Amino acid sequence: MTKQNKAFKSRIYPNKEQEELLAKTFGCVRFFYNKMLVERKETYEKFKDDEEKLKEQKFPTPAKYKDEFPFLKEVDSLALANAQIHLQNAYKNFFEGRAEFPKFKSKKHKQSYTTNMVNGNIKIEDGHIKLPKFKKPIKMKQHREIPAEYKIKSCTISKTKTGKYYISILTEYEKDIRPVKIQKVVGLDFAMDGLYVESEQGEKANYPRYYRQALVKLAKAQQILSRRKKGSTRWEKQRLKVAKLHEKIANQRRNFLHHKSKELAANYDAVIIEDLDMKGMSQALNFGKSVHDNGWGMFTTFLEYKLKEQGKQLVKIDKWFPSTKKCSRCGNEKEMSLSERVYKCTCGLVLDRDYNSAINIKKEGLRLLELA
Repeated sequence: MTKQNKAFKSRIYPNKEQEELLAKTFGCVRFFYNKMLVERKETYEKFKDDEEKLKEQKFPTPAKYKDEFPFLKEVDSLALANAQIHLQNAYKNFFEGRAEFPKFKSKKHKQSYTTNMVNGNIKIEDGHIKLPKFKKPIKMKQHREIPAEYKIKSCTISKTKTGKYYISILTEYEKDIRPVKIQKVVGLDFAMDGLYVESEQGEKANYPRYYRQALVKLAKAQQILSRRKKGSTRWEKQRLKVAKLHEKIANQRRNFLHHKSKELAANYDAVIIEDLDMKGMSQALNFGKSVHDNGWGMFTTFLEYKLKEQGKQLVKIDKWFPSTKKCSRCGNEKEMSLSERVYKCTCGLVLDRDYNSAINIKKEGLRLLELA
């Protein structure tokens, strides 16, 4: 038996008093995070030339600030502790070359905080959830029931730009996951316009490009917003319209990616993909909007955990593997420009460029799995 984690996201409906406490908690967590970051930046500038001394410097704790800023005592202490952990992780990722230096949190961006289950301080009953520091349970609409054997580990409460509140409940459970004998394998080649092309029939995911579809509506709504006086009632009303459009696109994208990843996880024992640097691609090739639109990173995250739950595998091959240049029949390589959409080889192979790449990706994955 192995321990697994699963999150359950639900909409919550706080009353006015609860909304005020949520707003206060979001603000305190943001304030505390930014205060800590100021100190870390000063420490980094002071010791950046001495790595050993820099590593010896300890992170400030919530206790340090509570005497100076008493309002921090009014909110959930676990929320502040988690803000400290999030900054520590961001700092670690920076030093290990996985991310940029941590940035300050802004009220304009996502408002959220995380609290932990300690001595039964979180309870779900009768369509409500009890959270630390709240006098009364908050009304909740559960989309999926949490099985009785699942243990609640933590909760992340967030507020969207459209004013909706959500809670993501992280649970832990035990499951006997046995590795599946790999028989059915598919290779996926990332496609800018359709998400991917698969290696079996050369079929595309046919991602609907929700963001591109909504560009005209978005442009018009944002143009109207730019003409409104910032902070006015009319500006706030239009800001909400723009936010709702963005929220709808994000929900459509997430729903599509969940369905596609579920379908692949059900039909194959292993899925082979390239380990792509999406951020680098979007900057180098000026494909920012297209990369953002199809959500490849989110798709691979969904696919990985869905396969893992069933004892199946997601295999990532090296991003420098010449899947585009290589002939999937004879193995010869040739240069291909971005405008060339058909692969033609001296051996006589004529094939869609992405289909050819998907076959090569599958073959390389089979080699790594030692099934070739």
